[in-house]
Amino acid sequence: MNEQTAFLLFGAALVGIAFQPLYAADNDNASAELRFTSGIGIAGISSRGRSTVSPDPVQAEIANGTWHAPTAGDTLLSPRGSNVTWEAVQADTNGVFTGSTARGGYIFVTHVATEDSVMLLNAAGHNMVYANGEPRNGDVYNYGYVQVPVAIHRGTNEFLFATGRGRLRASLSEPRAPQMILSGDPTLPDLLTGDRSETWGAVVVVNSTKETTAGLEITAEVNGRRHTTKVPKMLPLSARKMGFQIAAPSLHTGGETTLKLTLHDRENHNHVVDQAEFKLRIREPQQTRKITFVSDIDGSVQYYAVNPASGEFDEHNRPAMFFSLHGASVEAIGQADAYSPKKWGVIVTPTNRRPYGFDWEEWGRMDALEVLNLATAKFRPSPDQVYLTGHSMGGHGTWNFGANFPNRFAAIGPSAGWISFWSYAGSSRSEEPNAIEQMLLRGMAPADTMGLSTNYSQLGVYILHGDADDNVPIKEARTMRAHLQTFLRDLDWHEEPGAGHWWDNSDEPGAACVDWPPMFDFFARHRLPADDEVRQVNFTTMNPGVSATDHWVTIAQQQHALQASRVNIEFDPQKRRFTGTTKNVATLELRFPARSEAGDLILALDDHSQTNAVAAGRTNIWLHRVGEDWETGTAPAASEKGPNRAGPFKEAFQHRMVFVYATHGTPEENAWAFDKARFDAEQFQYRGNGSIDVLADTEFAPAKFPDRSVILYGNRDSNAAWSALLADSPVQIGRDEIRLSDHEFRGADLGCVFMRPRRDSDTASVAVVSGTGINGLRLTDRLSYFTSGTGFPDCLILSPEILEKGTAGILAAGFFGNDWSVERGEIAFHEQY
Repeated sequence: MNEQTAFLLFGAALVGIAFQPLYAADNDNASAELRFTSGIGIAGISSRGRSTVSPDPVQAEIANGTWHAPTAGDTLLSPRGSNVTWEAVQADTNGVFTGSTARGGYIFVTHVATEDSVMLLNAAGHNMVYANGEPRNGDVYNYGYVQVPVAIHRGTNEFLFATGRGRLRASLSEPRAPQMILSGDPTLPDLLTGDRSETWGAVVVVNSTKETTAGLEITAEVNGRRHTTKVPKMLPLSARKMGFQIAAPSLHTGGETTLKLTLHDRENHNHVVDQAEFKLRIREPQQTRKITFVSDIDGSVQYYAVNPASGEFDEHNRPAMFFSLHGASVEAIGQADAYSPKKWGVIVTPTNRRPYGFDWEEWGRMDALEVLNLATAKFRPSPDQVYLTGHSMGGHGTWNFGANFPNRFAAIGPSAGWISFWSYAGSSRSEEPNAIEQMLLRGMAPADTMGLSTNYSQLGVYILHGDADDNVPIKEARTMRAHLQTFLRDLDWHEEPGAGHWWDNSDEPGAACVDWPPMFDFFARHRLPADDEVRQVNFTTMNPGVSATDHWVTIAQQQHALQASRVNIEFDPQKRRFTGTTKNVATLELRFPARSEAGDLILALDDHSQTNAVAAGRTNIWLHRVGEDWETGTAPAASEKGPNRAGPFKEAFQHRMVFVYATHGTPEENAWAFDKARFDAEQFQYRGNGSIDVLADTEFAPAKFPDRSVILYGNRDSNAAWSALLADSPVQIGRDEIRLSDHEFRGADLGCVFMRPRRDSDTASVAVVSGTGINGLRLTDRLSYFTSGTGFPDCLILSPEILEKGTAGILAAGFFGNDWSVERGEIAFHEQY
């Protein structure tokens, strides 16, 4: 080891920042760890929570370039207007920092090295860390497996930890190899006896060199069967979850087997770089198991779990499917194991991308929808017997997912579920939001469970809760029950007397708080009607890009983006007549059974009646709102907003997105773009079990990445991919200037995020993380767009005052029109503009 005890200058005294060496039993290295055991910290500095922007004086200094190593006694003005002081902090005997500085504050430590090297930073309990000024991902949930390779230079190395939930531990260790497979955080399948289908796994691979690696491969071997998968290029000093194929052997008995992984360099005579072994479970057909797949969201390997039906089924007797969403900190396989097998149906549990994930919203919602479609194709359940349930965070997911997709389920059963981010999970809404704050709230509109609650009118709803729940209060269930009783007839509930958050009062297999027999009896009495059996659709969507269709109605476009759009329409098939009302609907599709002959279709919508001639065999009609009237027409062009792509900003992060960083700016701008793209990839890997391709603008060409969303880092002057993707964008960002159509914002310290359609694709988008100079670029460092429950509209322009005054520092926020123009959209501007 080339280390010395690190020191900070506190006033006129030298105070040691001590390291405690120990054997690295909790990481993948055989070398001794160097634990950080003392430093200086500051509390009361940040109140981020679920906020789009938050005041933060430390981050303000980093953004404006005035940050310097603090000393004990230095003071800052907190967001609450009081002075807060940097003070000496000491870890406990286990090397863990606790106290107020470890909860939503900052802890600063240093390491003095005698020569340049690369080390692994092993830390847990922090939101993120600046390692010698470079933003790197944290481990706020204390999973314990996050290891980040960092460049160590001769002399003093600085680490500024943004702390999370009250505990922080951190250490440095030497990597055992230039590239290596980590044992923590694998995504692995269970193998099934008698099944030789190829499947997928994923492990974290670290590149601990300062060069991009290419030519690596992973060979997976199970019981003598091998499969080799190419590894994508790896960024310098990076860790990425890498997927690989597994050729399953013929297995006849349960138990477990060994998966052997070899990382080798095909461009260097297949030199073996690293090896690792993992255990795979072998499961019988009637046992719970994990099934892996490659996600279309980002190309990563994910899994879902299954608790198979115990009955026998065939083409004429299909199983039901129970779609169950887990709570916070719970794995999907644990959720599946909490149920006893059901004779009449299969239980399927998606992951939410992680045990905490995204609260079953945003990418958690995308994961649930992807798994619902995969499981429907694999298990072919009876289409009228699909049910939704979940516990705690999964109970919230049941409320919200069921409200957004009511035509996918016959009944729902939330257990210990909270209603929304505003009722339980830390979000706040101003009673009188200004115009810009209203745009931020609209950016998270699909999370508004109450605003979507009329969609439950077509479902059966069973509410389950323990009346002594000290985690999710019983008021969440009672509030929703009282609300639903005002309009929903098909409602039942049970409050378990004296029961807490997780309870089981029976001797039967399964946990009663999720595997509640009366709830499954309720499910058995419900069927999902086929579209041609439905005579009335009462449907609300907040965003057609999230949820557009309910039986024979599709709300394709809105008059006002991400505000509630509603239809309540009845269809009389004998009279071929649609009658009803709409609200905030710009474009509507109505479908009806095919007829062999031509005929008239009567529309009586919003007090306007018209008769339309319909050709023989036609099964739908498109309607466009023009003033107060409806006019027939054709489907919107794919280039417009619609169910295929409607924003806002976060929705661009799908379709196997690729991150493209700038290389044509100043050295400082280029370094920022690389660091930020790598940091965002790390964040999405941590929060979403993701795996993102990150490349330089010089490597990007649209034809090489068809139909993939692109996330650009930099601006028009620094990112060479800008002209190919955004030449016609109404948002143009260069040094010292942002133009939003005919609005001009000048300054070298402005930040901006926005999204646009990718013009050469009907589905993919382009999102931009940008600024007008290095200070403006740094404004985006900590934007919380990977945190569920934060509102980001289509476009957001930021001044440095966001780090002092929060939303008062936002210069513009809003949505483009259905044609993606500013003129037909809605943008709110700061009063100075």
